[in-house]
This record gives sequence, structure tokens and C-alpha cells, in this order.
Amino acid sequence: MSDIDVTKHALVVRGGWPGHHPVAATDAFLPFLRDTGYEVRIEDDPEVYADESVMTAVDLVLQCVSMGTASDAAVRGLAAAVERGTGLAGWHGGVVDSFRASADYLHLVGGQFATHPGKPVADRRDDGADFFIEHQIVIAPDRRDHPIVAGLDDFTLTTEQYWVLTDGSSDVLATTTLAARPGDPWHRPVTCPAVWTREWGAGRVFVATPGHDPEVLAHPSVRTIVERGIRWASR
Repeated sequence: MSDIDVTKHALVVRGGWPGHHPVAATDAFLPFLRDTGYEVRIEDDPEVYADESVMTAVDLVLQCVSMGTASDAAVRGLAAAVERGTGLAGWHGGVVDSFRASADYLHLVGGQFATHPGKPVADRRDDGADFFIEHQIVIAPDRRDHPIVAGLDDFTLTTEQYWVLTDGSSDVLATTTLAARPGDPWHRPVTCPAVWTREWGAGRVFVATPGHDPEVLAHPSVRTIVERGIRWASR
């Protein structure tokens, strides 16, 4: 047997707004990480990114930090690690609504949450689901052979539908189209990326916008996409 240690190292960074269930959501993927050969380190503060001695050994960062803040040094450390080959993966606000004040972070991830349209005002009940609307996640026709979405069909969710601001440097694997309804200030339907990947230096970034809570992450298609995205992004 070889004496070379082939264990991979995953850094799970979680925290921020508690409404996205950062602990429960990431805990749901810890068995998957460990079963696929990762030694897992968990941190509740993104300042770990500033520690080069830690980041040099990391093959994958799984981030779930909604809103919150990170120092310039932390963002530089994360970006540098990805450029060297560390993968970055995440879902929903834990990755596309993190560190809003950092342009460098947004540049790395390739997308920023803008809004999630809610139900018509007359239908709102202030019950935690006012912004849960039925919508479809559509696999991009020209990317159906990508390993993250191969074999998956379009699927429907009833949860927050993310409108994200993005650029053209990402590989969009799935989209969602936000309707223009009576009373909305936008005048036509808007199609946004829902799943994308991004090459960054020697590293890879994976983003899925579904994932508001553990129930959404347990949806078979969402779970499959996230697990495959983690594997795809990792060094």
C-alpha cells in the first residue's frame, strides 16, 4: 500500500444571516464530503481565508455565509487560494449574497443576489413563505452533457426565486425566468442563471441559487446538482 496521503481537505465556512440555516444546511453535506474522502474543517468566521497556511492545504471551500462581512485580507486570501487551484462551492445567499461590500468577492463568484420577487401583496400572510413562488429550473439545452447536470430534466421548485446580477465569464448550466406580473416595476420576463460554473486561475467556482433551506437542498435534483458541483469544483 502506498504511504502517500491522498485525503482531500475541505473547509466549510458558515454563518451570516441565520434564516438560511447555515449550520443545518452544511451539516447535511458533511457525510457526503467525508464519504468521498475529505477531511473536513469547519469555521464560523470567513477570516480563516486570510490564513495562508490554512488555505494552501485546502482543496475545496464550501461556503454558506449569507450577507455578513469579510475583511479585504480574507477576500484576497480566498481569491488567491482559488487562483492556485482550490475549489469554491456554495448555494443561494450563502455564496451569491455574501460580503456585499466587496467588489473583489463579487468578481470571483460572478454573481450577486438582487431580489427574490414575492407573492402578490394581497396573498401575503407574513408566515415565512411570502417570497416562496413556484418556478422552473431549466437545464441549458447546450450544456445538458455537463457532468453537473447530465441526465437531469428541468424541475419545479416552490421557494425563493433568485434574480441575480451576473457577467459573461461564467458557464451557465441552468436558468430560471422571472415573470413580469401586474404591479411589478420591470416590463418583461427576466431570465437569470440558476446554476453556473466559473474558471478562476487554476481553480473552479460552482454556484447554485436554489437552497434557501434544508428542505430545498433535499430536493433530489438540487441535491444531485450540489453534490456534483462540489466534486467538479474541488482541486
